[in-house]
Formats: sequence, structure tokens, C-alpha cells
Amino acid sequence: MTIQSLQHPPLRIAMLAPFGIRPKGTLSARMLPLAQALVERGHTVTITAPPVHNPQDAGQRTVYAGVPVTHLDLPVLPGTTGTLQWIVTLLQQALAIRPDVLHLFKPKGYSGLTALLARITHPRLPLVVDTDDWEGQGGWNDVLPYPRLAKQLFAWQERDLPRRAQAVTVASRTLETQVWGAGVPPERVFYLPNGIGAASLPTSTVRREHAGPTLLLYTRFWEFNVSDLIIALAAIIIHYPTTRLLVIGRGERGEEHDMLRLAARAGIASAIDYRGWIEPAAIPALLATADIALVPLNDTLINRARCSVKLLELMAAGLPIVAGQVGQVSEYIEHQHSGLLVAPGDAAALARATLLLLEYADLRVRLGATARIAVNAFRWERLVPGVEQAYYYVKSYNQHRRCVSTIPGQ
Repeated sequence: MTIQSLQHPPLRIAMLAPFGIRPKGTLSARMLPLAQALVERGHTVTITAPPVHNPQDAGQRTVYAGVPVTHLDLPVLPGTTGTLQWIVTLLQQALAIRPDVLHLFKPKGYSGLTALLARITHPRLPLVVDTDDWEGQGGWNDVLPYPRLAKQLFAWQERDLPRRAQAVTVASRTLETQVWGAGVPPERVFYLPNGIGAASLPTSTVRREHAGPTLLLYTRFWEFNVSDLIIALAAIIIHYPTTRLLVIGRGERGEEHDMLRLAARAGIASAIDYRGWIEPAAIPALLATADIALVPLNDTLINRARCSVKLLELMAAGLPIVAGQVGQVSEYIEHQHSGLLVAPGDAAALARATLLLLEYADLRVRLGATARIAVNAFRWERLVPGVEQAYYYVKSYNQHRRCVSTIPGQ
């Protein structure tokens, strides 16, 4: 679907979150800024979330730039009864504003079951399902240590819920084809890549002075083989011995420890400046210390399906980027124009492209400046008409069905 300007009355939109709002989490990077952009355009939006990963926020209601976010109370009873309590309460909270549209973010977990309940109890309420990465086999089920039954549930929800929805918003072209393959007609699938807020766009590209070149790795580690990173770094250090690798992030399975161990074995441990998880407010200052950003990727389904907000942050910071050419990366970066793309999982190619940028300062400046310009196309205020199009589509779809159902003989 193409993004276009639509002239329609404002809507009441109830969003269902799969878990709580956390800094640098999926919801803070996609659902919340999208909701805020919708409010800026005159819509009413609420978010209801089960505090799965943040029980300390249970029962709290916080308003973020006009968007009220309600974290449910913890269940009174354990087990299945508590699950049912959350599902019913999620739906009650969402229905409180008498929404025109129910928008489910991630077809999984408690909120996914709530959407299923809504289809049964309120069949005329339009449902839109958002998918921003791959959850089942080849996706997060293979990365995170979910219980076996939870993995089965998530995989089923990912296949089933988009088919039940009147429209599906997808964050990447790979997810678009996955949803088509699940049997959802193309006219009901709306491409909505991740965006960036105006507040995230820096006003300066001034770099701090340091002794040698600084490479930046901003990661969760599961995206690539750590050994490939160390091989590439060792090759770079041969030519630029004072190079340091600034690493921001923490692995899902302790992969950062593997990185440090392999670096020590290769004799380059002193070149790695590992910072771990960093508070979001402190990250822009760290990005400003780097000369080049590295985004190594393997060619896997989860990498093809994802839509990296971190990549947008690197572009907004004006960093020249060397990235694996996988999935959505090519939607954001044009090779040799706003960054350099290399073959996925190729340590030698990663090293060669980085050495090219280290050798030619003018190329670094040009790619970084172009990246800062290119990222403007992905500001949320420019993307939000795409989701509006999905909302008005499902409303007109439901109105058409109601009209048809009143025709004698239908």
C-alpha cells in the first residue's frame, strides 16, 4: 500500500501492548512514538499493557505527550485464572474509550489472546494487527528461552491473528511477504517501517577528539557471529593499531563475554571498550565519539524480518555506517550513498569496507551527512499517514460488510 494523505474525521484508537513500556524496548521505539504522532494529527489514542517484564509499574497510568499508558494491576490469583483476569481486564481497559479501531502490537501473549476475545465478543470492532519482527521458528522463539508451550502459543498466534484481522501493519518487506504467505490478501497489508522522532535528530555532527579511530558497535549480539566481529577487528588493527571498538549493548545469552574472551585470545582485548547497557539519555553523547558505526548481520529470517531503530539512530547521528546487506537495511541505506553495504556474515568484507572509510575521511563525511538527510524520510510524522490508511480501510471494510448483510438474500 502506498502512503498518502487522507481527509477523514479523527478516530479513537485503543492500542494493546504485549508487555510494558520500557526504555529502549520495542514499544518505546515503535508503538509509543506512533501513538504520539497520531495524537499530533488529532486522534485519541490509549495504550494498555500487562506489566510482564516490569511488575514495578503495575497499576500505574502515565501520560506520554498526550498518550495515556495504563499498566494493569498484577493478577490476584496465579496460573490460568490470573491469565484470564489479565485478558479480560485488557479488553475492558481498551474498550473504555469506545474505540473506532483496536490495534494489537505483536501477535503474541496476553494481548494476542485479548484480541482474539475481542473478535468473539465485539465482532464489529475493527482489528488491526501490527507485526514488527518474527516471533516463531527462525525468530525470537529460537533466541529467547521461552517455555515450550509458550513457543507453541506464540507461533500459533503469529500465524492465526493476522488472518483474523481486517488489516495488518508490517515493519519490513520480509514481514509483508510472510503475512501474504499466511493467507492475508495484499490489500489488507500495510507497510509501516519503524521511524524516528524529531527529538532524536541531533543538531550537530561535531565529533570529539581522541587518540585513534573509534568504531562503534550498538547491538544485542544475536544478530551476528561474535567470532566474525573479532576477525574483522583484528584485520583492521593490523593497519590502524590505535583503533578502539566502543561497544554499547548486552547480549541475550551473555554473548558479550564470548566477545571479550575471543578478543583476549586474539591479543586485542585492549582495543575493546565495552560499556554494556546504557541509559537512553546517555547514548547520543557516546555516538558522537565514534568515527564509524558497524552493523554486522547474518542472513537469517529474524534479521531479514526486523526493522532496526538502532540503525535509524546511527543515521540520525551522522555516522558513516558499514552494515550487512540483509532485509530492511537496504530500505534505509543506499550503498555508497548513505552507507556501505557488505555481504552478510563476511568478516573480510566488513574489514575491507571499514578500512576504506578509515583511509578516506572525505568519504566518511559524505556518507554520514547523506545518512542524516536520508533518515528524515523515516520521521514518524511522515509515516503516520500509512497507519491512518489502514484504519480507514478497516472502517470502510466493516461498513461495507454491514451494508451487504442487510441486503435480502445475502
